[in-house]
Amino acid sequence: MSWDEAVMPKLTGSVGGKQRSGQASEPGPATALHQYECCGAWVIAAHGSYDMHSIPPLADALDAAARKHPKVVLDASDVDFADSSFLNLLILAHRTGTLRVAAPPEQLQRLFEITGTDTVLEIRETVNDAAVS
Repeated sequence: MSWDEAVMPKLTGSVGGKQRSGQASEPGPATALHQYECCGAWVIAAHGSYDMHSIPPLADALDAAARKHPKVVLDASDVDFADSSFLNLLILAHRTGTLRVAAPPEQLQRLFEITGTDTVLEIRETVNDAAVS
C-alpha cells in the first residue's frame, strides 16, 4: 500500500450525475437547474456547487438556450461554490450570445472581482433587471 492510499482513502460520490472517485473529500451538494421564460429572456437558475465534475449539465443548458433564445439569464443566486471551470463556462457563453448573470451571492461576486470577470460579464442585481436590460 502506498503512502497516498494509506493517508487518503478513495471515496466515490456522485456530483451532477457523474461518478467521481479517488478524492478524499465529501461530495458537494447536488446541483440542480430550473429553466423558465421571464420578460422575453430565457432564465436558467443554477443551484448548488459547480466544478469540473458538475459543470456539464449547466454547460449543456447554456448552450441549448443560446441556440434558441436571443437573451439568456443565469440566475446565480443559489450557487454555493464555483471554480475556474464555472468562470470559463460563463466567459464562453458570454462570447457566443447575450448572457446576463443575475444576483450572484457575495462569494461569487468576490470571485468575479478577483479574477476580473466582472469587467467582462454583464452582471445584474436581479433576474428581472437582467431580463429587461
